[in-house]
Amino acid sequence: MSTAFTRTLRSLDADRFLRPGAALAVAAAFLAGWGAWAALAQVTLRAVSDSARVEVDQAAYPVQSQLAGRVVKTYLAVGREVKAGEALVELDASPERMQLQEERARSRSVEPAIAALRAQIQSETEALKREEEAARTAVEQARANTRSTEAPAKYAEIEAKRLQQLRKEGLVAERDYQRARSEAEQSRAALEREAIVVNRLRQEQRTRESDRDTRIRSLETEIARLEGQVSTSKAVMLRLENEIARRVVRAPVDGRLGEAAVLRIGAVIDEGDKLAAIVPAGKLLVVAQFAPAAALGRLAEGQKAEVRLQGFPWAQWGTAPAVVSRVASEIRDGAVRVELAVDPTRPCRIPLQHGMPGSVEVAVERVTPATLMLRLAGRLVASPRNPFASHT
Repeated sequence: MSTAFTRTLRSLDADRFLRPGAALAVAAAFLAGWGAWAALAQVTLRAVSDSARVEVDQAAYPVQSQLAGRVVKTYLAVGREVKAGEALVELDASPERMQLQEERARSRSVEPAIAALRAQIQSETEALKREEEAARTAVEQARANTRSTEAPAKYAEIEAKRLQQLRKEGLVAERDYQRARSEAEQSRAALEREAIVVNRLRQEQRTRESDRDTRIRSLETEIARLEGQVSTSKAVMLRLENEIARRVVRAPVDGRLGEAAVLRIGAVIDEGDKLAAIVPAGKLLVVAQFAPAAALGRLAEGQKAEVRLQGFPWAQWGTAPAVVSRVASEIRDGAVRVELAVDPTRPCRIPLQHGMPGSVEVAVERVTPATLMLRLAGRLVASPRNPFASHT
């Protein structure tokens, strides 16, 4: 019994001396492995944004009402494909249409009056030409009469002067001289009468021409006034047509209605109200908002990223691969805008669509765990809460 007990005690003593050495060896091996991992392994650092959204590369076009009015027709439906210029909402334009009809009726009533005045001017002009021809003929006839009277008058004048000389010499009786003198005076009076007729004809023609011209000028003035009314009516009609056109809200571009207001017939909208948003066709991209500390100086074009979309659990659907394409250099609303293009070289099971929200993880760099620990230690030392940190 004593011998067995002694052997047991020796075995226990041997185990007591071996356990600390084995523990130290295991600890040393663990530390060596951990140190090798910390120094050689590579860890991917990612910048994360929980504010991301799938968008097209072209900005959505807002559709706003230019005027206030009552809705009479609406063609808004989310997801509907529209073409540029297609009517989306029509506002009540009854007063403008009624006024437009009045202006058109007024313009149509003035046009026949203008045509009648032009016809009257044409008649006056033709009548003036006929009167000029008739007056020209009458004047020529009066001149011919004057010429036919002029020769006898000259002869009678010469004969009267001859008989007067003969009477002075006593060769002609007084009665013959007086008769010759009377004939000369009658011939001279007839010649003067024909000259007066020519002058009277000319004066009458000038008076008629003046009257005709006055009437024509009056008619032209009336036509100008009516044409001014027509021009004014046309300007008013153009303004009314423009007002009617502005009361039809049309699509500015081709695309799909990504947003639409709920409108009912009879609803009243105000000027500038947003009625819809048109998403034009284009390539899809991911727009994310990053904290400035995570983006500036760290994110760059070409870095790979993974997009997780809400509604598509990544464990089932996976992630959408993307590549950083553009990083804003200015901070807006406390964040940096980063655009990412969908990577076509990597598979994606998610049916991407404009407006999908989600989050983005961008692979910024690969470092060792030791580097991470040193960075963490540096942050702790530089932290204002560190009691050992120096403060000035």
